[in-house]
Amino acid sequence: MKRRDFLKTAGGALALTVVPRSVLGRGFLPPSDELTKGIIGVGVMGRGHLNYAGTRLVAVCDVDKNHLALGQALVKDKIAAYHDFRDLIHDSNVDIVHIATPPHWHGIMSVEAAQAGKDIWCEKPMTRTIGEGKRVVEAIKQTGSKFRLNTWFRFADTFYGLGTPVRPLKKLVQSGILGWPLKVVISKHTGFNWKFEWVGKENLEEMPVPRELDYDMWLGPAPLKPYNPHRVHQTFRGYWDYDGGGLGDMGQHYIDPVQYMLGKDNTSPVKVEVKAPKQHADAVGTWDEITYTYADGCQIVLWGADYGDPDTPYISGPYGNVYKNFECDVPNWEKRLAEFPDPDPQVTDFLESVKQRKQFALNEENGFRSATIVNMGVIALRLNRTLNFDPFLCRFIDDEEANALVDQPMRRPWRM
Repeated sequence: MKRRDFLKTAGGALALTVVPRSVLGRGFLPPSDELTKGIIGVGVMGRGHLNYAGTRLVAVCDVDKNHLALGQALVKDKIAAYHDFRDLIHDSNVDIVHIATPPHWHGIMSVEAAQAGKDIWCEKPMTRTIGEGKRVVEAIKQTGSKFRLNTWFRFADTFYGLGTPVRPLKKLVQSGILGWPLKVVISKHTGFNWKFEWVGKENLEEMPVPRELDYDMWLGPAPLKPYNPHRVHQTFRGYWDYDGGGLGDMGQHYIDPVQYMLGKDNTSPVKVEVKAPKQHADAVGTWDEITYTYADGCQIVLWGADYGDPDTPYISGPYGNVYKNFECDVPNWEKRLAEFPDPDPQVTDFLESVKQRKQFALNEENGFRSATIVNMGVIALRLNRTLNFDPFLCRFIDDEEANALVDQPMRRPWRM
């Protein structure tokens, strides 16, 4: 029996409080016991998550020997160190697999971890392609694993430059005080920097692979291309094969809370439009504007760099607008808002999600939808044209070139 099945049986909770995990077998966890985790990818992001309250790190994995040594050195206890992520995933001492690799690995590793009975904490973006995201949703549904996407602004912290958490914005939107449909503009003017430093370099010179790096394993499912240090580690985000530049890096941080505010966790936009220079086939470039439109007329508009009017509101509706620092120009809006219910509660502690087998606030389903928004924009940028999208099938309408980027081929022997 797996842990989630055992918990459903009568007396399961009592049994778990007195029988150690070593007796119950892999996957069982006494509620009083701490959770263990293994981190795949101990570069800058992975090393930033070595210590997390309520968990004990028992394993790290990296294809760069220097990163692996750094990860081990930062932990007082002796832990397992792996070169191949599959060895960490199948380590019986690991409860939670934390995926902190470049995004072109997220889908494969999430599915493999789910099939191994692990719970998953995945960095953003959830996946590099829409098709890979669908596979992850299917795997989580089939196995019952718990999944957390690592962006937290829909439920915690002040939302970047807006000067307010998302929860009161969600309450204002769902109250209807602003009217409907709404337009949300995400830009530097409203506190959101798209990190255009994450752009690629064209015509990279081939260079020798460092002895400490297994470059073939680093590429994994990505196309085989000559090594250059700008293609890997922190600057990988500037290349389509591994990520989507500033949009890929920051997109789910910025867009997922908007999807939540608009009540769009179960759907996707039906159209995406771009204003941008023609993109290079390999290297990510910059852009001016990306506009997403939903079937009901709601829009999410992204402005790059200094593009657009600095006085544009963050949220605009037929009856009023919202600006930075939660300034609303609807008369008596605070008094009116107090009469409406608060947003529904969410499970915002991933350890509680794992122990109680409850779905986390930002999970594989709504995380897939916000990742799809990011990936729709990436595809429209690469093709430099307007695309129409079917939110149910998660495919573009009458555009096979765009759909070829929904399900991209993987380099053998990798597959999902």
